[in-house]
Amino acid sequence: MMNWEKDLNVNEVREIRTRTTVYFGCGAIQKINDIAHIYAERGINKVVVMSGRNAYKSTGAWDVVEKALKENKIEYINYDKVTPNPTTDAIDEATALARDFGAKAVITIGGGSPTDAGKSVAILLKYPNETGSGLYEFKFTPTEAVPIVAINLTHGTGSETNRFAVATILEKNYKPAIAYNCIYPEFAIDDPDLMTGLSPKQTRYVSIDAVNHVIEAATSTVASPYSVTLARQVIELVGKYLPKAIENPSDKEARYYLCYAALMGGVCFDNGLLHYTHALEHPLSAMKPDFSHGLGLAILLPAVIKNIYSAKAETLQYILEPIVKDTTDAQKTAEGVYEWLKSVDVPNKLKDEGFSETDVEKLTELAFTTPSLDGLLGIAPTKATKEAVSAIYKESL
Repeated sequence: MMNWEKDLNVNEVREIRTRTTVYFGCGAIQKINDIAHIYAERGINKVVVMSGRNAYKSTGAWDVVEKALKENKIEYINYDKVTPNPTTDAIDEATALARDFGAKAVITIGGGSPTDAGKSVAILLKYPNETGSGLYEFKFTPTEAVPIVAINLTHGTGSETNRFAVATILEKNYKPAIAYNCIYPEFAIDDPDLMTGLSPKQTRYVSIDAVNHVIEAATSTVASPYSVTLARQVIELVGKYLPKAIENPSDKEARYYLCYAALMGGVCFDNGLLHYTHALEHPLSAMKPDFSHGLGLAILLPAVIKNIYSAKAETLQYILEPIVKDTTDAQKTAEGVYEWLKSVDVPNKLKDEGFSETDVEKLTELAFTTPSLDGLLGIAPTKATKEAVSAIYKESL
């Protein structure tokens, strides 16, 4: 069995050029010194730092970032109230803070939530009369944002390398997604050393998020050879290294390849986009904002596989081969995916998470009425009728 991964040194930092320049590898956090120097030379002397309450400090990332900002005479203000599934209210609050301060760029430190919230703030700093809910209800189309630096602390969303962001409009149970060229981060830092402290649950859920990204991007109606080949490798790497990271959270090699898988997953769905699983998960975490996005995706995935198999059998057979033994028909493939999820200790169903049959109608309605989700359903490989969506929810209970 070829093992090309052994030919690379996980402690060497490499540049990965997507539309974002990514500094990738153990120790990559030190590249913030170069980035701060570049920004200081450009006259960017004030930034807003977007983070959650704890991880930005507990990982050690903040010590390095704060020192780099001070050494380059860049003033900062920190908005540290970003929650999982960030809200447009929080985005408005952070924007007001950043605007009053005079921030000229955004630095995000965290997983997908601080990254997405930071991207949203970066847009609103250029549009002083607009709001977070206006942005996520598509009341205007932004073409500009202030520069964004994304320091990633999880191996899941891939948001550090793409043009997507997600936020929840609480009062409407909406969780739309936006995609604009102006919110590609200019620089991203993917340092696996910052990810060894992820909890066992986070480790599982974020990696399952990456797997969902690529399954959808490889099977959408806009999939390309690029999204299919990326999908196969992402699934192969997660299949190989997720059990190792679960067994030994401080295994640097496992974190390195899970981080690479998530990074390429972000590039993959930047190209092939997303469909059922994400369109149906967003209503779940919109209705229950504490619900983990990655867990929701995991629960829905077997039923989605069963639905799309007839349209994309050969693609699914190719990309799922590393984790599913028998892909000869829809039922066996769906069961095989569920067996893999159980093998990484995610056997959950929607009923385990407090959802019931009575929620299906509202969830189905939200999948079709939440701004942007109809666009995802529109590129699903099978016809996304209300009956089909309802059936996926029911099978996932």
